Amino acid sequence: MISWRAGAVVQVGRRWSGALELRVALERPVGDGDEVRALAYPALVGEPLVGDRVLLNVAAQARGLGTGGYALVVAVPDRLPPDPPPGPGHLVKARYTPLQAMVLGVDEQESEHHGQLAGADDLADLPVVVADLHSALPAVVAGARWAAATAGRRPPRVAYVMTDGGALPAWFSRTAAALRGAGWLEATVTVGQAFGGDLEAVTVHSGLLAAHRVVRADLVVVAQGPGNLGTGTRWGFSGVGAGEAINAVAVLGGRPVASLRVSGADPRDRHRGVSHHSLTAYGRVALAPADLVVPVAEADDPEREARGALLRRVAEQADDLCPPHRRVDVATGAQLREVLAECPVELSTMGRRLPEDPEAFLAAAAAGVHAESLRTTA
Repeated sequence: MISWRAGAVVQVGRRWSGALELRVALERPVGDGDEVRALAYPALVGEPLVGDRVLLNVAAQARGLGTGGYALVVAVPDRLPPDPPPGPGHLVKARYTPLQAMVLGVDEQESEHHGQLAGADDLADLPVVVADLHSALPAVVAGARWAAATAGRRPPRVAYVMTDGGALPAWFSRTAAALRGAGWLEATVTVGQAFGGDLEAVTVHSGLLAAHRVVRADLVVVAQGPGNLGTGTRWGFSGVGAGEAINAVAVLGGRPVASLRVSGADPRDRHRGVSHHSLTAYGRVALAPADLVVPVAEADDPEREARGALLRRVAEQADDLCPPHRRVDVATGAQLREVLAECPVELSTMGRRLPEDPEAFLAAAAAGVHAESLRTTA
């Protein structure tokens, strides 16, 4: 279940919104190492300093798994943080775990926004892009901003609704922090068991309504946090939630836009072209129709021929999902790729960056381009 280690902080490293990197010398090695890179969430465990003894969860390191390569700080036992000041909020997230956190929900009775959301039931045609992977987020926003600039419109006000399929703390995402810092994201809304966003909500539904009513977003992106879970089976993957999000957007009167998970470089055939995750989530789980965005080559794209076989496969796979979904072709090519290269965060999906798997990001950007075209605000 949990592999525990204790150690001493020997170095304090990078910091971003809600997270702090550390180097920790272990009292007992894990694997072949007696020092690990660790991550602390100061809002949960306090502020570790050099010399502090810390307790770590090193289960992922012991098994050679992901979590971004970090051991996770569970406590600074000899210097516990003070109790939080009294205040409103009784939503408990990561419930009944040792690090359950009590937060103020945007939709709960103690919130100043409760009145706005108590009877809220309509997104009023708000465009909402749904994506499987967290790595799609910056590409979707880049595509939307490029489309707005091309049309002579102001950049869209974007909210990110982060589901609990991947990381639970929003603080784990350097991407979301950097996009917020660059002014590309107006707010992150963490829903379900996820926490640490600018706003907290109980469900995807109430998170969407908060993005509309409280953030006043022009466009919303729904995706899980970093670190999706998959088992190589048809149904055992956390991206199933993408289909459920399509249903939530539709039932609330929004405009669901399905972003396809595409790859031309994944060595696993089930993820080549359109991933089986998208085919299952949109083909079997999503009961409501969505705009299914299919990337196609521009007429003057110098790589049109090289991209041809992959894009034909993507189009054929997408056609199997239509109907009930509505296929929308969006031209992608060198210009959009240049836009992606200028993102304020480095694009990476499953360890592959933009030059290594451009179609993954172009497909997500195409969804952003289409969603911007649906925006009703100037």
